[in-house]
Amino acid sequence: MFNLPLDDRADLHPLEPWQAPEFLAHMDRARDGVDPWIPWASLSTDLASATATLQRYADRLAEDSGRVYGIRLDGTLVGGVMFTRFDSASGVCEVGCWAEPAGEGRGLVTRACRALIDWAFRERGMSRVEWWVASGNARSIAVARRLGMTREGVLRRRYPHRGERQDSEVWSVLAEEWPPAGDGSGGGARPAASADRAQPAPDGQEATVAVRVELDRLMGEFVGAFTNTGGRRPDLGVLRDLFVPQGRIIANVGPEPVIYDLDAFIEPRQKMLTDGTLTEFSEREVSARTEIFGSVAHRFSEYRKSGYHNGTWFEGSGCKTTQFLRTPEGWRMASLAWDDTP
Repeated sequence: MFNLPLDDRADLHPLEPWQAPEFLAHMDRARDGVDPWIPWASLSTDLASATATLQRYADRLAEDSGRVYGIRLDGTLVGGVMFTRFDSASGVCEVGCWAEPAGEGRGLVTRACRALIDWAFRERGMSRVEWWVASGNARSIAVARRLGMTREGVLRRRYPHRGERQDSEVWSVLAEEWPPAGDGSGGGARPAASADRAQPAPDGQEATVAVRVELDRLMGEFVGAFTNTGGRRPDLGVLRDLFVPQGRIIANVGPEPVIYDLDAFIEPRQKMLTDGTLTEFSEREVSARTEIFGSVAHRFSEYRKSGYHNGTWFEGSGCKTTQFLRTPEGWRMASLAWDDTP
């Protein structure tokens, strides 16, 4: 059976009607988080209705009008992605996603969506991939941004949910905006300015500008991953997309440096940012100096941060030093070290 690795613990695979018991158990775990955004929670409440949900997508697969795939983490179904609509005649399709809490925070949904979009453009010749999302679904909107999609507009009060009319946002990415094969982006759309980062201009200036844009993006996504203001749920799993797998993050704020690998850094901070320990938190880069030499780069940044820690407001600042490498998958962070201002 088709199986696409997403990382060393997770994979993407088709979901079929015979897997309804597994799908139902997963939906029971995901119900509270999924119900406000997609109808599967209310449509899949017992074995018969769960089977019917998967059968509808099996029928769409036979008609080449839709597909659904599950994400397994350590062998357990924790989420999925789908082509909600797939119209090869018009060259337009729509991608969607969902996850239970165990599937959040690792970047799995983003990587799975990239795989679907890459296939739609490269194998099927689609012209446009859409992403329809409720305006209040901050996690789904964050995925659309990470995929390089453009927000095209809002359809106000488009549909009812539990007696209230909901707004829908429309995001999209076009085939010409998706990176060409082998550009090192890993299948995620990038701003046009960074698309040619591996093709130096004769005087090197255009290539240098493109690299700076890409490094700005990496740092912006790193800093933004921690934000939980206004009810936003942070997703530190995106850090695995920003760093090389062997990346290191170093806190040098005490008498001795503390050196983390990605898992050791992400897991406790994801917990603090979602269990009420750290609320209304944001961090912003206020100045930066970047140096680039061939396939390596360095950035020295000043930052400020603020939020509530266990209900007490705080503000802080400090400096970061970040090293970047150009890899076969594109520019990635290799290490980041920081020290807070006393």
